[in-house]
Amino acid sequence: MTATSHALIGTVIAAKIGNPALAIPLALASHVISDMIPHWDTATNIEKKGKKRVIIDSFFDVIIGFILSFLIVIFLFPQTNLGYVFVIILASQALDWLIVPYYLFDINLPLSKAVYKFQKSFDNSLDKPWGIVTQVATVIAVILLGIS
Repeated sequence: MTATSHALIGTVIAAKIGNPALAIPLALASHVISDMIPHWDTATNIEKKGKKRVIIDSFFDVIIGFILSFLIVIFLFPQTNLGYVFVIILASQALDWLIVPYYLFDINLPLSKAVYKFQKSFDNSLDKPWGIVTQVATVIAVILLGIS
């Protein structure tokens, strides 16, 4: 999934679970579960786009995710601490952050490569438009569950 989707799911987790000892593992698990759902992300078709384009798209994806998460906290979960949300978002995106050196910059760090192999075991990519549709539906469902 995109960094934006992971951020929004992490935001709902932060808003609903005030205990970081519970929220951080749940945010990590949410990454695995959400990546199992067929989805599009900025690295889909990296062979055609090239790494430079993926890096640029991913940068904007991360920024959009933090902006939308901020807005969700302000309008839907105003009682939630923004610093806490930031930590949980990072946890929900952590697997993607860990693979960046290996996947995008060809830096062969053992942990980065191991996480990449782990992530490939459950990642379920689907090109546009359906990969975006399933992702948006998943995020909307999580947000609706969070506000109910």
